[in-house]
Amino acid sequence: MNRNHFWKALLSIALFLAAVPFAWADGESAPGRDPKQPVDEAYTAKMKKYTTAPYFTSPLVDYLPASKTVPTPEVVLGDVAGAPGILPYAEEVYKYMRLLEKAIPRVKVISIGTTEEGREMIAVAVTSEENLQKLEENRARLAKLADPRTINSDDSEADKLVAQSTPVYYITGTIHSPETGAPTALMELAYRLAVDESPYIKDIRDGVITLITPVVEVDGRDRVVDVYKWHLAHPKDFYPPLIYWGKYVAHDNNRDAMGMTLKLTQNVLNTYVDQKAQVLHDLHESVPYLYDNTVGDGPYNAWIDPILADEWNMIASRNVADMTKFGMPGVFTHGDFDTWSPGYLMFLAALHNGISRLYETFGNGNADTRERTLEPEEYARTWFKQNPPLPKTLWSQRDNNNYEETGLLTSLHYFNENKRLFLKNFYLKAKRSVQKPRAEGPVAYVLPADEPRGTLQAELLQVLQKQKVEISRAKSAITIALPVKKEKKKEGEKSGDAKEEKKEEKKEPTTRSFAAGSFVLRMDQPYSRIADALLDHQYWSPEDPQKTPYDDTGWTFGELFGVQVVRVTDAKILDAPMEKVSDVRASGGVKGEGAIFAINNHAEPALATLRYKLKDATIEAAEEAFDAGGAKFTRGTFLIRDAKRADVESAAKELGLQVSALGTAPSVKTHPVRSARIAYVHTWLSTQTEGWWRLALDSLQIPYEYMSTQAIAKIPDLRAKYDVILFPPVGINASATAIIQGLPTAWGNPLPWKTTELTPNLVGKNDSTDDMRPGLGYDGLAKLQSFVQNGGVLLTVDDTAQFALSVGMGAGVNAARSEKMKIVGAVVGTQLVDGASPIAYGYDEKISAYCDDGVIFSLSSVAGGRRRRHLGPDMKQRPTGRGTKDEPDFAVGRIGAEAPEEQESEAWEFPPLTPEQTHNNARVIPPANRARVVLRYANAKDLLISGLVDGGGEIAQHPAVLDVPFGQGHVVLFSINPVYRGETRGTYSLVLNTVMNFDNLNAGRKDAAK
Repeated sequence: MNRNHFWKALLSIALFLAAVPFAWADGESAPGRDPKQPVDEAYTAKMKKYTTAPYFTSPLVDYLPASKTVPTPEVVLGDVAGAPGILPYAEEVYKYMRLLEKAIPRVKVISIGTTEEGREMIAVAVTSEENLQKLEENRARLAKLADPRTINSDDSEADKLVAQSTPVYYITGTIHSPETGAPTALMELAYRLAVDESPYIKDIRDGVITLITPVVEVDGRDRVVDVYKWHLAHPKDFYPPLIYWGKYVAHDNNRDAMGMTLKLTQNVLNTYVDQKAQVLHDLHESVPYLYDNTVGDGPYNAWIDPILADEWNMIASRNVADMTKFGMPGVFTHGDFDTWSPGYLMFLAALHNGISRLYETFGNGNADTRERTLEPEEYARTWFKQNPPLPKTLWSQRDNNNYEETGLLTSLHYFNENKRLFLKNFYLKAKRSVQKPRAEGPVAYVLPADEPRGTLQAELLQVLQKQKVEISRAKSAITIALPVKKEKKKEGEKSGDAKEEKKEEKKEPTTRSFAAGSFVLRMDQPYSRIADALLDHQYWSPEDPQKTPYDDTGWTFGELFGVQVVRVTDAKILDAPMEKVSDVRASGGVKGEGAIFAINNHAEPALATLRYKLKDATIEAAEEAFDAGGAKFTRGTFLIRDAKRADVESAAKELGLQVSALGTAPSVKTHPVRSARIAYVHTWLSTQTEGWWRLALDSLQIPYEYMSTQAIAKIPDLRAKYDVILFPPVGINASATAIIQGLPTAWGNPLPWKTTELTPNLVGKNDSTDDMRPGLGYDGLAKLQSFVQNGGVLLTVDDTAQFALSVGMGAGVNAARSEKMKIVGAVVGTQLVDGASPIAYGYDEKISAYCDDGVIFSLSSVAGGRRRRHLGPDMKQRPTGRGTKDEPDFAVGRIGAEAPEEQESEAWEFPPLTPEQTHNNARVIPPANRARVVLRYANAKDLLISGLVDGGGEIAQHPAVLDVPFGQGHVVLFSINPVYRGETRGTYSLVLNTVMNFDNLNAGRKDAAK
């Protein structure tokens, strides 16, 4: 059978299935309308008109019940949900939901917070009138199930509560702004749930409280509607890509469920927990036609309760089965999505004792109807996709809405049919979380009171509080037993040998003590799993069958925040006296007397905030450690002069910094610490990754001027206006050519990103341009180079570091990508090479950092990096000849000559040059002009801290942070990403130190005078 005949046969089967009567379980309501309830004929006719094929709908959504009192979405949209050419703004969606609330006592609209740009987010509760009237009573019952400690984990009491309670199923839509269909689907779904009297829908309404947030990324929603309106007004032109979604990030807004930095994440979690929901079901649109992807593929997150994995399979399997009965093609649940990372919005439920759910349906990116042609792997029939999508089809937003609504209704109905089971599971997962210390462990995590990075410790604890984790503080000192480490037998070692070695080895401590005031995260609490997942270490085996991790593989927060976190397995700690802490803040203030104020530098980002707050004060950095006033101070310590004590005290208390007043200035070399003038540069290729940097700077209250690469060429003298240019990663491995040239301008039309009457929401608080296509340009490149040559500092990361090197701004430094190495969003070890560099002020010798297949830097002492040509490969061992491997060969008939000893260098060092290489060689880079290696990657065996590192030997020991002189200025190159998703706060100061010490980066450099 040829391919065309095969698909015609498959289509016939699909049509046949659509006509077959459905078989349902005994006592279960069958899907379909109530013949006694009239249908809105005009609305239904339009729905059918916009549905492009009869098998793209179902008996649940192929009609709309009529109501004389309740408005349909058409009153706001001007047409039916899913109609071509119509995308509503968030406010229009909200307007309709509030019309529903006024029209029928089965709907309640709840305001759940605002976005970064001040737009409202809502949740809409739809249920029976009786359920809505008793919403608070029901929530009180669910609260007891959510925290079994309130009923002493009494299963019989829990059973009574389960029998009396109505579960909450929370649906969220359009977190990804270009996935545009969910708002109209959810408008219509709310109407159906409120109005439809068919037994199938009535069962859901009476048995479940459906909670709906129709638009999660509200700022981005309004922008994508603007872009669509521009497209409709210019139908023959290319329309601008959605370069900004929210204020800060685009696609990564669905990776914030760990760091909790975005308002949308905080608002959704607060709603989920406050409403005591059992399910969080997030709607996406990137796969034909409905991928119930929570089942997906392995590995599953190691910290979920196994009950949840069963629930994923139960609901998804039934979902696929029901929609298959309807004859809807392309519905499946197994796929390539691994459920490892807890960073997704829906995963808030997974680690808060609920059920996480996610759909990928098929969106067109707007409300156009167009022909879609799939890739062979998308329409192939597989064991898990027996009724796959069609190779080619005409697809509409109405088709997408039909799939979304049908999937949700079948899930809601199955959830209602089994609600006692799911409510009992909700209780059991919470109970098992409370019992965690007596089961798999650990018992607790401790963050010691003697933590030198007090502000970062507080920030980590604040993230956990946003996650609803309870935090306690020890009232007195605590001593715990440490777990006994199992010794590994070395290769080739005999038992007797190990015993002899043990006699001489230093014994590991068996206990550890923590001072009063240490923070304790007890694991006998309902949300212990999220704390455990964030603080524990992760290991993704290179041998894992899953070879393409969907997202980050490691995220250990203690490592990434640079603070001490101790995993405790000794149950005695739970008996220690402690008290709950509701407001975690680092204590700060001024101690001592004197006019010189010293602040120890422990690489805390709050120091940069202080520098900008005290803008008129004279602040210097000590270039060496010193003792003063009976205390020890680190290299990089802030010494503040010409400031009022009251101002310093106020800022220190606000920021949580400990300040020592000194009577006299220490006799140590210093240099100024300045509030540098920052230009922050982005491209019009992508703003995804750089958005996390803006969020970090805004959170730290550090001012900067935000501009695109296009703006660089328009500024006559960059150095006169700015001291530092931050060029964060573009995030798409952008080439130097793409950064310079941008998008093609030889054809097509300008792509404006501007606020106009047609596009009132497009710019918001971000950047604008008449045409997104041009890049930096060669004039801009020349000005960027001139800026650095005249004393400015350019800070670059990953792909922008490669760009800087490729345009000649880093003599002796080469950058390459590895095809064999696989470091997928992992936590890796790095090590200080030059602690005297101001960039490294405050850091310990070993630093954990985030790396995602980072660029590999290598060094050469010769500009251009090429050695003298010779025949044959490099000689790594002596040639064949007399003697042993380590002895010299001889030449018969000649007195032996001793060969000069070859100098060796490490991967992070400049290779030494021979006299032959330096003779009359103008390309030899003088030591003072060579890159300064600040940080290097750890040795191969110490590289992995958390996540997946495979083939790490290729980057091990290579430079991770470089400071390259260029003219009178510096180019700072990062292979790691120091600012990422609000999770890497321990490495923020590598950036902030560069900024504050921009004009003294040569401080402490040993070869600076050569």
